[in-house]
Amino acid sequence: MATSAAIFSTFISPQMASFSANSSPCLRLLLPTNVRMVRTMTQATASKPATGPRPPRGIMKPRRVSPEMQAVVGVPEIPRTQALKLIWAYIKEHNLQDPENKKIIICDEKLKKIFGGKDRVGFLEIAGLISPHFL
Repeated sequence: MATSAAIFSTFISPQMASFSANSSPCLRLLLPTNVRMVRTMTQATASKPATGPRPPRGIMKPRRVSPEMQAVVGVPEIPRTQALKLIWAYIKEHNLQDPENKKIIICDEKLKKIFGGKDRVGFLEIAGLISPHFL
């Protein structure tokens, strides 16, 4: 971001009123008679301007995949998010969801290699089971 929203900070500003002649100087320093809140506005700026799109990081960064995964997704290097999409496309294309419970995937030979030899896999397990196939 080039500029960000303004940030408010608060300062306390004691203002002393005159005391009577009887009061001690020590008491005058310790007890301010009028305390006023002062708000100042500061503005944060970016340290350097954005010069273009930044390279992908994290799960969006393309990574090499194992040969077993490559047989399903079709490419040697792919981001995690795209790999998951292509696996779901493969599952739907080959009609591998359980007809009674669509959350369960019935694995064929290619998917068994990716999912650790399991015959049936829940859809929430897929993301964890593909992790070892990213090199």
